[in-house]
Amino acid sequence: MRPGRRLGVDVGAVRIGVAVCDPDGLLATPVETVPAGDGDLARLAELAAEYGVVEAVVGLPRSLSGAEGPAAGKARVFADKLVGKIQPIPVRLVDERLTTVTATRGLRESGVRGRKSRAVVDQAAAVVILQNALDSERASGRPPGTLVGLEQGPADDAGAPVKESE
Repeated sequence: MRPGRRLGVDVGAVRIGVAVCDPDGLLATPVETVPAGDGDLARLAELAAEYGVVEAVVGLPRSLSGAEGPAAGKARVFADKLVGKIQPIPVRLVDERLTTVTATRGLRESGVRGRKSRAVVDQAAAVVILQNALDSERASGRPPGTLVGLEQGPADDAGAPVKESE
């Protein structure tokens, strides 16, 4: 498991859920919900700096069959923009199938319902996205998902930038 805090991001049309993990990459916790639109990328950059993250993990919504729809396209565009805002911190896209369902169920089971749940469901989904990514890396020994932005240059197996030989 690579050391360092990671930022988990659940991109929505109205809100963006944000989570962060501990420096050992064991446990994801909610941070805040950022309103989507003007200033969202700047706020994520502030959070990345504040928490000293080594990587951002953005959820990629797919259907149960694995197909990508319009929401996945929007997440890809958002991740590309995030790369430009937080460089040199790498950004990865990870499968987020059923994360909102899992987050909503968890909130309901803990007694959070109605308007209160809407206010935190995006954060809870970001926690699920990030925790799944952490668990996947721990199990496989490989970074989760796919690295965004080929303009970042070549990367080693851990996702760290490497210099090209001359």
